[in-house]
Amino acid sequence: MACIYGEKEMPEDLKVDYLELPGTKFDALKSFYSAVFEWKFTEYGPEYLAFTDGKIDGGFYQSELRSSVENGSTLIVFYASDLELTLSKVVTAGGEISRDIFPFPGGRRFHFNDPHGNELAVWSE
Repeated sequence: MACIYGEKEMPEDLKVDYLELPGTKFDALKSFYSAVFEWKFTEYGPEYLAFTDGKIDGGFYQSELRSSVENGSTLIVFYASDLELTLSKVVTAGGEISRDIFPFPGGRRFHFNDPHGNELAVWSE
């Protein structure tokens, strides 16, 4: 259970608390993630862009590298109650579908690349 300190909750002990991804096109990343996942952003100069989705915080650090399963990176997977609608939002906002909807144990999912080229996924029942 999270504890309150100041006006923020203390992070839960030994739980994932923050994610960082590489990025260079901060304006495109802000536009994409706010349109698809309703993230909010805070800029910390030209080298770092922080985000929050209301549950987890993270950031994009200035880098030409890309996060992908092929390179051995961790795959960040979102949940969506309407998989097809979310796929449409990803494409409309400038993401690229790298693996179309497919079944896997427990549901269905697709993989996409964000405007920087980072690979992420979305799943549903």
